[in-house]
Amino acid sequence: METSEKQSLIKALEKGSVTVSFTKVNTGELRVMPCTLNPTVLEANGITTTVENQSPGNDQIVCWSLDKDAWRSFNANTVVSWEVL
Repeated sequence: METSEKQSLIKALEKGSVTVSFTKVNTGELRVMPCTLNPTVLEANGITTTVENQSPGNDQIVCWSLDKDAWRSFNANTVVSWEVL
């Protein structure tokens, strides 16, 4: 994933909810994850901690998984697709 696309994905996560499809590194299976970094959505889920300043040089993206109700991360280079909910 290009740096500009990664930044677009992070901005979309900060604005609201996004469904990200990626290949899990440890199993190779496709994971479809609804997730967010939006403070309003996080607060509605009882989350007071946020992730700030995700490094553009780091391939890891950290976000709140809406289906698992937990922080999750994935490698940007394993993303197959993403769409805003």
